[in-house]
Amino acid sequence: MPFTYAYPRAALTVDCVVFGFDGADLKILLIRRGVAPFLGSWALPGGFVRVTETLDDAARRELAEEAGLTQVFLEQLYSFSGVDRDPRERVVSVAYYALVKLADHPTMSAGDASDAAWFPLTQLPPLAFDHAEIVKIALERLRTKVRYQPIGFELLPKQFTLSQLQDLYEAVLRTAMDKRNFRKKILAMGLLIPLNGRTQLGAHRPAQLFRFDAKKYAALKKRGFHFEL
Repeated sequence: MPFTYAYPRAALTVDCVVFGFDGADLKILLIRRGVAPFLGSWALPGGFVRVTETLDDAARRELAEEAGLTQVFLEQLYSFSGVDRDPRERVVSVAYYALVKLADHPTMSAGDASDAAWFPLTQLPPLAFDHAEIVKIALERLRTKVRYQPIGFELLPKQFTLSQLQDLYEAVLRTAMDKRNFRKKILAMGLLIPLNGRTQLGAHRPAQLFRFDAKKYAALKKRGFHFEL
């Protein structure tokens, strides 16, 4: 005889806060819901977890189905279990945050989403469910983690200038940084590879292009190196 549980069970979902950076603003990807509840409202990409998949698998599937995003940095964030967070039934959500290079990931809408778009963090529309709270927690995590892990490079093009890197940190942390001190500190880490002969035209003079040396960082980390900005 099949085993049956004596108590009702909550449904399980995943929700994803996807961050992008356009060179000036930190942005968040939202989808417009194509089904009830909150039909027509903006929300985070996400959905119900299938019984045959892990949480990570569910999060990646939902990003692919609802926004056309694949092969992105993705990390589990927090669990949200408010009793009345979903009007349909008792639902617990495990939230994730993702970091993407905007130029590499054009958005699309599919599945339960009727539209997908990037919004500046300072201009978010009203969000469905408790997604505003999820965004708040994700932003706090990003601002903390970007200081001691080089995850910020996930938001930049593979080739970038020091000005672009500083602009990113200032956008995430919402604070101005001294240009000279920032460059001195980041270059002293030895994690940036200058691309000889490659520059980017700017308002004044061509700027040197760099790329992040992920292999060197991994090797240094094993020896106890601490990334800190």
